[in-house]
Amino acid sequence: MNTPFVAARHFEISFSQWAHRHAVDLLRISLGIVFFWFGVLKFFPGKSPAEGLAAHTLEVLSFGLFSEQFSLRFLATWECAIGLGLIFRFHLRAALVLLYLQMIGTFTPLFLFPALSFSEAPLIPSLEGQYILKNLVLLSAGLVIAGFDRSLSSQRRTNLAP
Repeated sequence: MNTPFVAARHFEISFSQWAHRHAVDLLRISLGIVFFWFGVLKFFPGKSPAEGLAAHTLEVLSFGLFSEQFSLRFLATWECAIGLGLIFRFHLRAALVLLYLQMIGTFTPLFLFPALSFSEAPLIPSLEGQYILKNLVLLSAGLVIAGFDRSLSSQRRTNLAP
């Protein structure tokens, strides 16, 4: 007896199996696209909504040694490298390390510029603060990729073998 409920359950099981096989790869590629896209935008002045905050943060963190223009190009290159590494699984471990370091940098404005990050500190983030806080999802995605990616997992098993 092939009722709509049986067909729906069969679809659910099939989809779940497909998702189990492909979810981490899709997460890795989509995260890579986001990093690459946001990085490319920073190469074009005025196109990235985060460029002012990013440039100012890097200027402060470098104690004024790097100009805003250099900081934006550096960050754009960094983000594009992360994106390409994730998309093509090219030096994935290095791409993830760059991602983690970049994430540390993205959270610093919460502490360096709380008046800019929050409309009412610490619970009501401004638009800039919301832009920063969404990076918790990107950071978590990077951790999932590192924890479940086949190439990294097989390297761990090899290194841990007695």
